[in-house]
Amino acid sequence: VQLQAFGGGLVQSGGSLRLSCAASGVTVSYYNIGWFHQRPGKGREFVAAIDRSGLNAYYADSVKGRFTISRVNAKNTVYLQMNSLKPEDTAVYYCAANSGPYGITWFQTTGYKNWGQGTQVTVSS
Repeated sequence: VQLQAFGGGLVQSGGSLRLSCAASGVTVSYYNIGWFHQRPGKGREFVAAIDRSGLNAYYADSVKGRFTISRVNAKNTVYLQMNSLKPEDTAVYYCAANSGPYGITWFQTTGYKNWGQGTQVTVSS
């Protein structure tokens, strides 16, 4: 039972990508969903999260105004629209599920489960 991130690729600085998070064996609408990224040699870092309803979204300061998280529960999918990409956005991006109330755990990897394979995003300068 995993969430699978896909849609990554190679893009020039200033470009855009839309990542998708799809579920197999998991009903996405039951969970808050978070996106994290992991740069080479670094730990996974919080990027964005969205609650079950889709009405509340939270972002890391580094992506505010550039990235948008959204969800279509009927499609069992969560999206991460990434605009104005920068070379420092280069990382493997992961999505995962959180079932707790809003709090600090929404911003930490330990608050999430159902991690799947990530998708590589490479932004060239």
